[in-house]
Order: sequence, then structure tokens, then C-alpha cells
Amino acid sequence: MKFKKRIFWLGLMLMALGASAQVVTDPDWKETETPLPPAFNKDRLISIEMPKYVSLRFGVDPATLTITPDGIVRYVVVASNATGSINAMYEGIRCATGEFKTYARYTASGQWSSVQNPQWQGLDDNLPSKHAMALARQGVCEGRSTSASSATAIVHALQNSGHAQSR
Repeated sequence: MKFKKRIFWLGLMLMALGASAQVVTDPDWKETETPLPPAFNKDRLISIEMPKYVSLRFGVDPATLTITPDGIVRYVVVASNATGSINAMYEGIRCATGEFKTYARYTASGQWSSVQNPQWQGLDDNLPSKHAMALARQGVCEGRSTSASSATAIVHALQNSGHAQSR
């Protein structure tokens, strides 16, 4: 019986891997120009629920959330630790391909520093925090599409997902 269960789970994992490898991309898609990161306010963050093993707290400033004509949801995400230190990143999620990109990082001096040659990465890549995947699941994406037609609707979904609460 244990052998059959193992075979079942192995088959299920292989099917999931095969499905994630079959991302269809649009060869004519072109990313719009990325504007400078918007100002953010750490006092109005909507919390992103993270696994218990993640010691940092993550939140997105709803005022920075936008949906661009090319289908990218851009936002500022803020990570804070127990001592109150913060790091912020200006990122984008492309639900259609299950990817995210970091455009800029907020420095300790209080200024944005652009990421040189930012690259799209899979939401399910083995990253330390997986905050982009959590954000996508909690209101930004619904499958391979953006979950809402406006940033306001995404903010509403994040606030009412049962996971996130404003801080």
C-alpha cells in the first residue's frame, strides 16, 4: 500500500512539473517602459502572509500598486525585521507567465537604486522569501491572469483575502 501511495504522489509531482514547464509566451509581447519607483509609506502597508519559517514581515503599500497596459502589476513591497529595520523593493508580477522582476531597491540612505539589467524570474523559483509568490496568490493573480481589472480591486482582494491585514 505504501508503494502505491508513493507512486501516486510521484506521478502527481511529475504532472505538476510538466504543467509549470508548459508556459506559453506571446512572442509579440513587449514590456512598457518602467517608471521611477513611487514614494511609499511604511505605515499603510497591507501585510502579506508568509510561511512561519520566514522571520521577515512583508507588506505592500497599496498606493504604489498599478496595472500597466502590458499586464504587469507593479508595486513597492517592504520587508521588516523584529528590530524595525526595513528594506523595500520596486517589483512587477506578470501573471501570464508566472514571473516577477525587481526593478529597484530602496537603500539605507533613503534613495532608490535601480537594479542593473533586471531579469524576469519564475514565481516558484527557490528564493529565500517567496514574497512575490505569496502576493500573487493572495490577490494579484488568478491562475495565469491578473485577478482584477484595477489596482483598487487588487487592494480590495488583498485586504479581504483572509490572509492579509493592514498594519
